[in-house]
Amino acid sequence: MAVDPALLNWLLDSDPALRWQVERDVAAAPPAQWEAIRARVRTEGFGARLLALQDPDGQWAGGAYFPADFDFEGPEAAEGAGQPYTATTWSLNMLREWGLDAAALAGTAEKLGANSRWEYENLPYWGGEVDCCINAFTLANGAWLGADVTGIAQWFLDHQQDDGGWNCEWVEGSTRSSFHSTINSLKGLLYYEAATGGSAELRAARHRGEEYLLERRLLYRLTTGEPVAHWASRFVYPFRWFYSAVNALDYFRAAALHDDAAPDPRLAEAIELVRSARQPDGTWVQEWRHPGRAWFETDVPPGEPSKWLTLHGTRVLDWWDGAPGHQ
Repeated sequence: MAVDPALLNWLLDSDPALRWQVERDVAAAPPAQWEAIRARVRTEGFGARLLALQDPDGQWAGGAYFPADFDFEGPEAAEGAGQPYTATTWSLNMLREWGLDAAALAGTAEKLGANSRWEYENLPYWGGEVDCCINAFTLANGAWLGADVTGIAQWFLDHQQDDGGWNCEWVEGSTRSSFHSTINSLKGLLYYEAATGGSAELRAARHRGEEYLLERRLLYRLTTGEPVAHWASRFVYPFRWFYSAVNALDYFRAAALHDDAAPDPRLAEAIELVRSARQPDGTWVQEWRHPGRAWFETDVPPGEPSKWLTLHGTRVLDWWDGAPGHQ
C-alpha cells in the first residue's frame, strides 16, 4: 500500500530507534539506508540515553527485573500501581527492540553472569527463573548478547501447557495458558530461533503456541467465544508485558516472514480491529499508558497520535493486504 507522503514524513521525523524501522518496513528503503540509521541508535536519542544509564556492574537500576530500591511491601507494589520498567531486563528489552548492535554492550553478558541475580530465590541471571515472560525476555536478550541460554530454551519445552500455550501462574498450579504469557513466550522463542537456528523441537513448540492464539482468533475465549478482555483490543505502546491484538499481529507478521508462510486466515478479525482503529490521516492514537516507573517516555501521552503504533499498524496491514488473495 502506498503511504501518504505527509504521513511518511511525519513517521521519519523520529528517534533513530523508530526511524530505521520506518525506513525498512514502510518506506522500503534500501538496506544501506536503514542500516545507517540503525547504527545511530548507539550514539543518539533513546539508545544513547539508556546506554548511559548502565551501572558499572552491567546492570541497570541495580536489579535484574526490579530496581534495587523497589519496596515489595510499599505503595509502588500495590495493585494498579504498575511495576517499574527501569531494571536490567526491561532496559535490555528496549535496547534490543530498538535495534542496538550487541557490540555496543560488549562484556555485558559476562558482567550480568557474575553480578546479577533474580529477585526470585537469588537465581543466576542467565539461568532464568520461573516466570514465562521473564524467561522469554532473557532467552531473547541472551541470544542477542551471546550468553548461553540453552537451559532457558529447554525450560520452555518442559513448561508448555497441554493447550499449547504458557502461563506464568503455572508455579501456582494453573494448567491453562495465558494470552500475555503466550505472546511473550512466542516472541522470545522466535528471536532465539532467528538468532541461533533453534531446533526442530523448539520450532514445533512455537507453532503449537501460535495455534493456541490462532484457535482463539487472537481475541476470544475458546470456551464461550466471548472477547477475552478489554486489553486485547486496546492500543498502547510500549507493549511492556501486556498482550494486545496489535502486539500479537506484529509477532505473527514476523513469524510468517521468518517461516516464509502466508498469513493465517484466522487473523482476519484482529486485522480488521486494527484497520478500524486507523484514523482518517493514517495514524493510530495512543489509548492509555501502562503505569510504572520508567527512565524516560518513548511515546506520546494518551489521546495523541502515536508514531510507534502507526509503524506497527501500518506494517501489519501492509503485510496482510499484500499477501496473495488479499489485494
